[in-house]
Order: sequence, then C-alpha cells, then structure tokens
Amino acid sequence: MKASLATVFCFALCGCLGYHVGPVKPYYLRDVHTIAVPTFKNRTLVPRIEVLVTDTVIKQLQQDGTFQIVSEDKADATLGGEIFSITRSPARSVRGNVLATTEFNLGLILKYSLIGRDGRQLAGPGRAVGTTSFFVSSDVTSDERQALPLATEDLATRLVSQLSEGW
Repeated sequence: MKASLATVFCFALCGCLGYHVGPVKPYYLRDVHTIAVPTFKNRTLVPRIEVLVTDTVIKQLQQDGTFQIVSEDKADATLGGEIFSITRSPARSVRGNVLATTEFNLGLILKYSLIGRDGRQLAGPGRAVGTTSFFVSSDVTSDERQALPLATEDLATRLVSQLSEGW
C-alpha cells in the first residue's frame, strides 16, 4: 500500500519538473537583466519631486527583483522619465457648503521610456499614474506635500508592474 502510494505521488510530481518560480519578463525584455535609473526630469512646479519619484521607483524595482539596478555604463537598458503633472481635485465637500472641500484626490503622471544599450527603444513611450487621497486640515499645501509619497509609491508600483509584467 505504501509503495503504491509513493509511486503515485512520484508520478504526480513528475509533471512539475520544468516549472520554476521567478521573474517572468515580457518577451521583448528577455535580454534585459540590468537597468539604470537616472534622475527623472521634473516638468511640474513642485520642487525636488523628481528625487522622491526616482528613489521610490528604484526601491520598487529592487523589491520586485526582476531587474538589477546598476550604473548607466553597466546597464542593459536605461529607464528615462519625466514627471508630467501633479493634479489635485476635490473628492468630498463639507455638508451644507459645496464650495469647501474636506478631501482631495491627488494624481501624479510620469511619462517614461526604456532605452536599450544600443539606443533602441525597448518599452514605451508609456505613462504611469499614481493616485491617493488626503483629508484637509488648516494647511492644504502641507497636507498635499504629506500625501505625495503615497501617490509616488502607487506610481512606482504601477510602473514596475508595467515593466516587469508587460502590462
């Protein structure tokens, strides 16, 4: 009984031999193993946002593990991007006063492209969007500034997903 059960178990596992868990890149990025991420360009009026976005994207790429981050001279591809816009729109108003807002939606748009070592465009031009919401206190500007890292993290997650999974 034990021998026949062990035999059935071995045959059941034989179908799993060719499979492995790991990064599954899109076919067009099959030769890209290392990526350089120079500081993105800032086309908005928010100062120093490009450093926050670039650092967050690098951390998300490292956490994903599909690509290794290296300097530009050693990279198979370079991820270039520009922060195109930061938008704030009202989400919820005060009861009885539709002109006063209690909650805002914050959106961050990054245009990117992945350029190979030979100068060919491997991915993009594409867009990644990060969003979050925040409640308003007495100082809307500082509330927005505190919400920017959350929108940036959402943007980085979506960007890395687009690169590593192809959609």
